Amino acid sequence: MPFTALGLVPALAQAAAELGFTAPTPIQQAAIPAVLQGQDVLATAQTGSGKTAAYVLPLLQRLQGAPLHTPRRVRALVLVPTRELAAQVGEVLRSLAQHLTERPKVAVLFGGVSINPQMMALRGGADVVVATPGRLLDLVEHNALRLSAVDMLVLDEADRLLDLGFADELARVLALLPVQRHTLFFSATFPPEVQALAGGLLRTPERIDIPSAPVADAVVLQRVIQVDADRRTQLLRKLIKDNGWERVLVFVATQYAAERLATKLHHGDLYATSFHGGLSQGARKQALDEFKQKRWDVVVTTDLAARGIDIAQLPVVVNFDLPRSAVDYVHRIGRTGRAGESGLAVSFVSADTEAHWNLIEKRQGLSLPREQIAGFEPVEVAVPRNPVGPDNGGIKGKRPSKKDKLRAAAAAAALEAGAQSTPE
Repeated sequence: MPFTALGLVPALAQAAAELGFTAPTPIQQAAIPAVLQGQDVLATAQTGSGKTAAYVLPLLQRLQGAPLHTPRRVRALVLVPTRELAAQVGEVLRSLAQHLTERPKVAVLFGGVSINPQMMALRGGADVVVATPGRLLDLVEHNALRLSAVDMLVLDEADRLLDLGFADELARVLALLPVQRHTLFFSATFPPEVQALAGGLLRTPERIDIPSAPVADAVVLQRVIQVDADRRTQLLRKLIKDNGWERVLVFVATQYAAERLATKLHHGDLYATSFHGGLSQGARKQALDEFKQKRWDVVVTTDLAARGIDIAQLPVVVNFDLPRSAVDYVHRIGRTGRAGESGLAVSFVSADTEAHWNLIEKRQGLSLPREQIAGFEPVEVAVPRNPVGPDNGGIKGKRPSKKDKLRAAAAAAALEAGAQSTPE
């Protein structure tokens, strides 16, 4: 099916083809016609499914013929949880708009950098703003832009917006928007707090649910290697050198672990660096750009890089620490094997994480053989767990926890507060 069959103008279909979109993905087939018709959309689709283009393409088409570059007034607003995703969405917007006769002005706004260049970029107005909530509010307070004319609101990675504690900022942003608007809501998961937010934002939305492809069906070879926890670093170094892996994205649990492991690998004659939320925006951008340019052998990261970051032809992902949830496992290994390329995902499992891995396997429908590498056979023995109460292997369960329920209540309260302060 060609993009023009979805109602897109030839210029946008051509731009999509030049970006490598040879045919619409399922999320694009479902979302693009609905957005073009002006419907609110509630979509769940996993990272890497093409959802950015699913809203960017119709958004750009709907802006055509409208008065552009109105000082300080914004027509379309895209809210995202991270700086990296903001930059990526902005890049897609500008790339897809290149063949349009009327190119909208796109502003990308996020914290961690000086606010002054962003204020300068907003001079003369911006038609589309891609922003993290906190920096957006800062610029509104500086009178650099107004949100009273927004007629299209997009929440991308809505679940992460709430996970990262943006409920209060979201309520303040919603209070600045007109009641009559077109709202698009994209989320990889749909926990209770996201349901509460969506229920208050959307009017009779088109519900789109693209099932996650089973990880076993993805173009990713998955390996599970048993190793004692204190020998994982040596094993990782051996695997990289023996297999000639040129670029490896390694996931760990904390920022401290990212720094520590990157330093150890660097001292072991590997070009390794860290990438996490504790770094400045400049340092994060530089590390990511240099990794894409193949100037680093290894980037050690937290789950910051599990979603919203596209690294073309990334060959290997390693779960040095297992992810907290089964869903995060899918997002992590989804950094490789993209756009039809093959990839490799390696997970280290030690005695104390065996139960955790068993839960991930169960929830993802996997049954992977355990490997042992000569010279690194594990000797640790798992400590028996307390038989009293449910044994979930340390992994986050599907049922909402007390923290989940509190977060959902906070989201609902923030939404209600925002609605009460929104001018009629």
